[in-house]
This record gives sequence, structure tokens and C-alpha cells, in this order.
Amino acid sequence: MNKLNRFLESTLLKPTMTGADVDVLVKEAIEEQFVGVCVPPFWLKKVRRELGEADVQLVTVIGFPFGYTDTATKVFETQEAIRQGADELDLVWSQTAYQSGMNWPKIEIAQIAKICHEEERILKVIIETANLDEKQLIEACLICEDAGADFVKTSTGYAASGAKVEDIQLMRENLSSSVGIKASGGIKTLDFALALIKAGADRIGTSSAKALMNAWRNS
Repeated sequence: MNKLNRFLESTLLKPTMTGADVDVLVKEAIEEQFVGVCVPPFWLKKVRRELGEADVQLVTVIGFPFGYTDTATKVFETQEAIRQGADELDLVWSQTAYQSGMNWPKIEIAQIAKICHEEERILKVIIETANLDEKQLIEACLICEDAGADFVKTSTGYAASGAKVEDIQLMRENLSSSVGIKASGGIKTLDFALALIKAGADRIGTSSAKALMNAWRNS
């Protein structure tokens, strides 16, 4: 397994975050060489500037946290995030359309995947696994893969629960090896993070990245 830091996306998406919080996030990411930092679109310009030439991916969210916004709005958010320097886009899919039995989530993801790939950016799609049963989880993964997503991501952190080992296992069994998995939501201990990686997660999105690295070094 690669070093833990190359799995970790240090995430800061809390409503009360401040510029000082962002400064700490960037400093830790550069020091620890995390694979990425995930921030709200509002902070993209600042983080892009402060990351400089560091080998850390700048990640932001689209349609966050419920995916309710229409596709045109998500397209604009995506284009603007890319313009402001985002390397990777974490899109909340249209849960309301999926639960209504519509094909729209696939159409929407495909549109945004095209924009991302034309600009050589990575698209991750958040399917909010807590709201899906096993059959729906498999179907959601296949929709994302068919639509061109680079990663499927478990959670926003705003649902009843976040990442689960059994969900990651099921996702890995049903996604091709070319599609990555980002586990996120409630990942606060080293044992849990390692269990998710063992189950098939390629990325760990967490607000506890620094603490996980400290635990890793002390283990």
C-alpha cells in the first residue's frame, strides 16, 4: 500500500469555517503532502494561490450538499470552479431525480464529465450511500461509470451516516478498475481509514487527515 498521505484528501466544508481554518488546512496539506484538499468554491482562489507548486490537488464541491440545483447551475458552478483553479470536482448527483425514477442523473453527470475531461480535470460523483439500499447502490455506481465519472464518492457528510466498509466492498465489486472510489463521511480513526482502504477505497476524504497521519506515524 502507498503511504497513507497519498490516500488522504483533507476536507474542510463546515458552515462556520474561517480564513484561519483554511490557512491551517493548506499548511498541513503541504507539510504532509496529502493527495488533495477539499474546500468550498468560495475559497478556491485563496487556496490555489497558497498551494503554489505543491503536489496537492485542489478539490471543490458542486451542487453541495443535496444536489438539488438544476443542471445548468451545476454546469456553471463547474466551469467557474475550473476557471478558479480546481483540479477535481466532487459533484452531488441529483438524488431527487434518481429517487423519482428519472434518467436525468446520468444525463447530468455525462454533461459535467465532458466539461471536466475537456479541461483535463477529475470528476467525482457523490451518491450519498446512506440514502440507498444495496440494489440502488449498485445501480448508482453503474450510472456514474457509464456517464464518465472518474470516481464514485460515498457521502457529503450531511446524511444520517457516512462511509461504511461494506458499501466500499460492494462498490468495488461492481465498478471497473478504471473508476476510483472516494470514501468520505465520519472517517476519524486510523483503523477505520485503513479498513476502508483495504475494502477498496482509493481516496479518503476526511476533516481528520492530520490526526490520521499522527496516528499512522505512532502505530
